[in-house]
Order: sequence, then structure tokens, then C-alpha cells
Amino acid sequence: MVVAVFLGSLLGTMALGMPIAFALVLSGVALMIHMDLFDGQIVAQTILQGADSFTLIAVPFFMLAGEIMNQGGLSKRIVDLAVSLVGHRRGGLGFVCILAACVLSSLSGSAVADAAALAALLMPMMVRSGHDPALSGGLIASSAIIGPIIPPSIGFILYGVVGGVSITKLFLAGIAPGLMIGAALCVAWLFVIRKEKFALPVRASGAERRQALASSLWALMLPVIIIFGLKFGVFTPTEAGVVAAVYSLFVAMVIYRELTPSMLFGVFAAAAKTTAVVMFLVAAASVSAWLITIADLPGAMVALLEPLMDNQTLLLVAIMVLIVAVGTAMDMTPTILILTPVLMPVIKQAGIDPVYFGVLFIINNSIGLITPPVGTVLNVVCGVGRISMEKLIRGVWPFMLAQLVVLMLLVLFPALVTVPAAFFAGR
Repeated sequence: MVVAVFLGSLLGTMALGMPIAFALVLSGVALMIHMDLFDGQIVAQTILQGADSFTLIAVPFFMLAGEIMNQGGLSKRIVDLAVSLVGHRRGGLGFVCILAACVLSSLSGSAVADAAALAALLMPMMVRSGHDPALSGGLIASSAIIGPIIPPSIGFILYGVVGGVSITKLFLAGIAPGLMIGAALCVAWLFVIRKEKFALPVRASGAERRQALASSLWALMLPVIIIFGLKFGVFTPTEAGVVAAVYSLFVAMVIYRELTPSMLFGVFAAAAKTTAVVMFLVAAASVSAWLITIADLPGAMVALLEPLMDNQTLLLVAIMVLIVAVGTAMDMTPTILILTPVLMPVIKQAGIDPVYFGVLFIINNSIGLITPPVGTVLNVVCGVGRISMEKLIRGVWPFMLAQLVVLMLLVLFPALVTVPAAFFAGR
């Protein structure tokens, strides 16, 4: 009955068009009333405590870094470098998109920011070259969701905070799977364009490549600084967010000089609005998370999945299918905030490494960003790339399938995550 009250109130309010944050609060209140525990002070205190976390300070700084990179020319220079390296090959602009997405993901950690930058810079180029707009948009959207997988990742930060898992370990464990997804997208892109006829960009000369590399060098230094800083304990993930924001601001204003003082207010305002949405979701979800614990929903989930506890692979497959289904109707952030406290006891009791599960969990939630009808990244690419949702959904399926194949390989072969993670951690 408790599960029915929680899901009924949550899905019912969402069906009425209520914002997810308010729906989470009301579903928590409904649970409190059902359990005869309602107290307005508890609701207010839990909301405030939900956002009161030192680790979560990283979120606004990484959001700000993403905005600065898009406005200050860092993203553009990354794309220009990728064009000079692989743009002349057959399907080269697709490879440019994937390569640029992998680099951009190591800068901002936000799929939405990466999608906006890639769609604005590459969509017109790909269409002018003769590529199908639907496939081009689908590849851009699919590439952008590498953002929450390769560190730094806002998704990993949220999962780590809610689940009590080391964020640094999550960051290092996400590198290899993110690159695997990029490789899978390359294979899928080659497959879907095999019959297309399009114009190839002119091959860049050696001088042009060196110039593009020199121009983007300052931007490329940021992921190196963050990864090495985390690996050797120079700074925490929260401090890494500060480093990313300050470094990108310095490069954009002093080195590239594309970000002027008059533009700063707009950049900070945009980052603040995006951060406010995420942090309010975190705060609102804390009410439901607290009541989920009080109502022992994790215990009910453990009992439900008891027949699969002895087989970690089957258990993970069942959970991944559940998350895929949830991802079609719910955005990434609320899914992490709602499901993490429910699934974490199940994972621990089954003896599954929470870091390994976190990588699978975030990859699955990232794929949810391009699954209709919610698909936040789909909406961004539609708006920026000026393409209809129907065409974009048609174009995204081949790439989504490639990503799901990688996800299943990671479920079947955990060493694909754990071995590289141990290597990057220096163990």
C-alpha cells in the first residue's frame, strides 16, 4: 500500500503537468499523511538539509564552467581541432561530433550544455555536407550524453552524495566506459551512413592542424588538470568544480578574450538558473528519500528481488530494464535521487560494488536523456538544431541501440569497468 501511495501520488501529479520537484514534495507529503506522520516543520527541515551538502557545491561550479566554455570560445576551439584532425574522412563530421563530445564531457559534465554547443556548431555543417538531418541530430544528441559519464560528471556527484559512494572513485571508473560508448557511436555512424552521398570537407594542412592544436591547447589542459588533480589527491571533486570554473573563466577572458565583462552577468545568470533547478530537485527529493527509508521501501525491494540475489548478472539486468523504463518518463536528476536510496541496499546485499553499479546506473540514466517522450537532450537538440522531434527520434534510434549494447556488455563483463578504474586509480 505504501508503494501504491507513493507512486500514485508522484505519477498522478506529474500527469497533471506539475513540475517534478513539486511532485516529489507532494508525494512525500502523501506518504506522511498515509503513515500518520505529517508535520510541516519536518518537511521544511528536510528540504533545507537536502541541499545542505559541501559536495553538492561542485554542481553550480561545473554548471558555470560549462556556460563559460560555450560562451568563451573553449567549446568552439575543441570542435575546430576535431575538424582539422578527422573532418576530411568519410563521415568525418560525425567523428568530429563524437571526438568533440568526449573532450567536452571532460570539461563540463553536463549533457545539456554539450548538446547545445554541439548542435549549434556542428548541425549546420553536417546538413550542408549532405548528411541526413535526422541522423545528424540523432548523433549529436547521442554523443552529448557522454557528458555525464566521462568525469567530471554531475550525475556521479548526485549519485555519490545520495548513495554515500566515493565521487573520486566514480569519476575514475567512468573514463573507460565513456570512451567505449564513443567507440560504439563511431561504429554505428559508419553503419548508418554507408549508403549516403555527401561532400567531404577539405583535408586540413599540417600548418592548420598545428594552429588548431595550439589554439585549443588551453582548453585541452582543463581535463588533464582535473583528472590528475583528483588522481593524486590535489583537490576534492568539489574543489575540482571551483578549479574548472576559475580556469575556464581565466582562459575565456584573458587568453581567448571572447568573454567580455559585459557578458558575465548573462553567463552567471544562466548558470544560476540551471543550478537552481537541480538543487531544488535535490532538496525536494530529500523528503521522499527520508520517507522511503522510514517506510522501509528498500526492504520491500530487497524482498521483491530476493530470487535474483544469488545471480548478480540477472539482478543487474532486471534493474537495468527497470531504469530504462523509468528513464522514458522521468529526467535523469529525479531518477537518481529517487532510485538510489531504494536500490543501494539491494546492491549492497547482493555483494555488488557500489562504484561499478554507479557507472551502470549513470550510463543508463544518461541514455534516458535521449528516450522519448521526456528526453531532455532531445528537446535541446530540437530547439538549437531546428529539427522536429519526430525526425530526431527516428535518427537517434541506431545510436541508442549501440549505447544499450555497450551497457549490456558492461553488465556481462564487470572487468570492463573495474580493471580500467583500478588502473586510473593507480592500484
